Amino acid sequence: MLYLEFLFLLLMLYTGSRFGGIGLGVISGIGLAIEVFVLRMPLGKAPIDVMLVILAVVTCASILEAAGGLKYMLQIAERILRSNPKRVTILGPIVTYIMTFMLGTGHSVYSVMPIIGDVALKNKIRPERPMAVSSVASQLAITSSPLSAAIAYYLTQITKMPGYEHITLLNIISVTVPATFIGTIAMALYSLRRGKELEDDPEYQRRLQDPVWRERILNTTSTSLDTELPKSAKLAVWLFVLSLITVVVIAMLPEIRTVGVPVGDKPVKPISMSYIIQMMMLCFGGIILIATKTNPQTVPNGVVFKSGMVACIAIFGIAWMSDTYFSYAMPEFKAAVTTMVEEYPWTFAFALFAVSVVINSQAATAVMMLPVGIQLGLPAPVLIGLIPATYAYFFIPNYPSDIATVNFDVTGTTKIGKYYFNHSFMVPGLIGVITACLVGYTIAHIIIA
Repeated sequence: MLYLEFLFLLLMLYTGSRFGGIGLGVISGIGLAIEVFVLRMPLGKAPIDVMLVILAVVTCASILEAAGGLKYMLQIAERILRSNPKRVTILGPIVTYIMTFMLGTGHSVYSVMPIIGDVALKNKIRPERPMAVSSVASQLAITSSPLSAAIAYYLTQITKMPGYEHITLLNIISVTVPATFIGTIAMALYSLRRGKELEDDPEYQRRLQDPVWRERILNTTSTSLDTELPKSAKLAVWLFVLSLITVVVIAMLPEIRTVGVPVGDKPVKPISMSYIIQMMMLCFGGIILIATKTNPQTVPNGVVFKSGMVACIAIFGIAWMSDTYFSYAMPEFKAAVTTMVEEYPWTFAFALFAVSVVINSQAATAVMMLPVGIQLGLPAPVLIGLIPATYAYFFIPNYPSDIATVNFDVTGTTKIGKYYFNHSFMVPGLIGVITACLVGYTIAHIIIA
C-alpha cells in the first residue's frame, strides 16, 4: 500500500508540474486532502519557516528592484560582458551565478539573458554556449546563497542534530560556494566548444532565409546601458549588499543572536538563522525603502515579487503534501533504504536529484528530503556536501528560466530537442550538479567535524 501511495504522491507532483507555478502548489493541495481524508494519513507539518524566509527575501529584493537597484546591477554586469565579448561563455554564467548568490533568487536571469545572447550573436559565438550554461548557473547558485530558503532550512535542521549544534551558516556556504562555483566553471568550459559554429548551424541558416527571423536577428539590440537610473539605485545596491554581509556576520557570531535571560538551568539558545534572515531582510527592506524614497505601491509590480510569490505558493502545497506522506511512511521507508544509504551515503544524492526533477524547487526538495536523510542517520558532512543535488529541474525543460532562455535566443541554437530530453540544458546541468556534489562531498568531509 505504501508503494501505491508513493506512486500517488508522484502522480500529484507530475500533474502539478504540467500546470507549473501556482498550479503546482494547489494541485498538491488536492493530493494533501486525499492523503488525509481518503488515505487516512496523519497531517504533516506545513513549511511555515521556509515560506517566511522566501517572503522576507523576496520582499527586500523586490524593494531593491523597485528602487532601480536591480537595473544598476544589470548595467554593471552588461559592462563586464561587453568589455570582454569573446569570453561571454565563461563570464555569462559567472554573472548569473553572482546575481543569484546576492539576491537569493534566480529570477534575475530574465533581464540579463537577452544581453548575453546579444553579445554572443554580435561576436559570431553560438548563443547556446553561454545562454544554456548561464540559465543553469543562475539556479545552481541558489544552493550556495546565504539568503536562499534552502540554505536557511538546512542550517536550521542540521544544527538540531546531536553533535552538530556548532554548525554555522559560514560552515555550510564554505562548502556550497566553492562546490557550485567550480561546477559552474566546469560546465562553462564544456560549453566553449559545444555544438556547431554559429555560421554552420542549419537552424540559424534557415532563420536567416526567413524575412521575419532575419529582421529580428540582424536588428537585435538588447541593452540596459541607455536606461537612466535614479541616484538612489546605487545606494539601494550598497544597502542590499550590507544586508547580505550582516546576515553572514550574525551567523558567524552566535553570541550576537543569543538574546534573553536564562531560566533555571536552561541556557539561552541563539536565535535560529531562519528568523535572523527574516528579520534582517524585513529590516533592510525598510531601510532601502526609506533611504531611496521608493513608492511602496510599485514593489508588487516587479518580476522578483511576482515570481517569488508563485514559488512560495508552490512550496506551500508541495512540502506539506510530501511531509504528510513521509512522516506516515518513514518506519517502512527507513528500513528499506537504510542499509544501502549506510553503506553508500552518497546514494542519497540520487533521491534529492529525483525529487527536484519533479518539484522544481531547491527549498521544497530540502523540506521534503532533508528530514528523511536525518532520520536515516546520515552525518552532517554528507547532507551538506550533497546540497547541490537539490537542483535538478533542468532535467525536464519546463522551468520558466529555461523556457525564457530558449525564447530569448533568436538564432534557434538554444532549444528543446525533438525527443524532449535532448535539450540544451541537459549536459551542462549534469556536469554542474555532479561536479558540485563531488567537490562539496569532499570539502564537507575536510572542514566539517
